[in-house]
Amino acid sequence: MAWKNPWYDPLLPHHAPEGFHNPEPDPRRPGDFRRWRRERKAAGLPRPPAEGYAGFCRRWWQAADLSGSGDAVWWLGHASLLLRLQQRYVLIDPVLSARASPLPFAGPARKTPPPLVVDDLPGLDWLLISHNHYDHLDRRTVRQLLRRFPDVEVVVPLGLKRWFSRLGARRVVELDWWQSHARDGWVVHAVPARHWSMRTPFDRNRSLWCGFVLQAPGLRFWFSGDSGASDRLLAIPQRLGPFNLLALPTGAWQPEWFMQGQHMNPAQAVALWRACGMPLTLPIHWGVFELADESLDAAPAALAAAVAAWPDARDTFLPWKIGERRDR
Repeated sequence: MAWKNPWYDPLLPHHAPEGFHNPEPDPRRPGDFRRWRRERKAAGLPRPPAEGYAGFCRRWWQAADLSGSGDAVWWLGHASLLLRLQQRYVLIDPVLSARASPLPFAGPARKTPPPLVVDDLPGLDWLLISHNHYDHLDRRTVRQLLRRFPDVEVVVPLGLKRWFSRLGARRVVELDWWQSHARDGWVVHAVPARHWSMRTPFDRNRSLWCGFVLQAPGLRFWFSGDSGASDRLLAIPQRLGPFNLLALPTGAWQPEWFMQGQHMNPAQAVALWRACGMPLTLPIHWGVFELADESLDAAPAALAAAVAAWPDARDTFLPWKIGERRDR
């Protein structure tokens, strides 16, 4: 019997009887994945960074400094973030393993080390997961977190609660786009993203993908998750802004003919930053895994070029080092 979407609502454009989909047209066609893999291999892509992997790491990596108790945000590499607010800790899409893969010996390998380990964390109150791809949902990291912080509250898009419950998570909240969850004066909103989901060959788009808006005293933060560019994203700042912190993806966009429906390029991220009023913005989804055709150092260079036209505000949207901390 074919799988049926238990959350299906025919009034919601991202719902389908068999799962979820983007309201935007899908630019991909049958055979495109094989074409991309074939062309990538023939061209020898991705190429190493200009300074080599060791040089890239020396320039773009540092150990995370978790000292103090004041409000702060850390970029942990790729799409992994840590926030400390009022001495509470929030992790978003943490991936601390050696590979973004179900296998320990195959799949995309880390090119830069994690800037911390789970045992470094002094606490964890919230764990937010945007979707089920292996570079955002890492079983090994999640297992370690649940063992150390069994009472952490996990917030996920529709379809992922069962996965976490099977791992032993005690408190899991599942949200559709535009739904929210409040706790102790904080609110987490699940918001749209243009992406997809798949963890096995048999579950494509059976769980939802999303971004998050976190509202807490002194903070209004939009974490976009993985997303292609879309005018529909402008509804997020219109409904939940203004923001004083953003995290927008700037990596894994080449070749654009294949990636455009799932990952925005740096220029598109800059356009979205401008539409949000140019607040402090953390570029994510680069620097760790080689998931597309561009080299690891292409994203910071392309971003710097894209923000150069706005010199009065460009300092609010420049690459961070992996492990870098900004105090608030």
